[in-house]
Amino acid sequence: MAGLTLAYWCVLAAALLPMGCALLAKGGAFHGADNHDPRAWLARQAGWRARANAAQANSFEALPFFIGAVIIAHQLGAQQATLDLLACAFIVLRLCYIGLYVADLPTARSVAWGLALLANIAILLLGWR
Repeated sequence: MAGLTLAYWCVLAAALLPMGCALLAKGGAFHGADNHDPRAWLARQAGWRARANAAQANSFEALPFFIGAVIIAHQLGAQQATLDLLACAFIVLRLCYIGLYVADLPTARSVAWGLALLANIAILLLGWR
């Protein structure tokens, strides 16, 4: 039985990215955050906290395609080293995307988003023969 590949570990990392964004959005504000209604509290935030919350939502949106692409690539017998490299590139690009989003650098953020999408498409097509 095969163990978890690096690409599968990247799926775990991608699944944790939205939680990291949530911690970032709420970080240092627990004294003012309303844990009884955290979504309403986050909706009232502005600036970098609001952008971290938006990055969280986008990270959840990107997750299903990435998970599916990695699983399909494995099932189609994609070359493992290339799959691992692309999966790691996706994670790095998503981390850049989050950082650029929080820093309010929209053009660079969009470039990172687009490159991550291209990496994901490449993962999906990797096993295509």
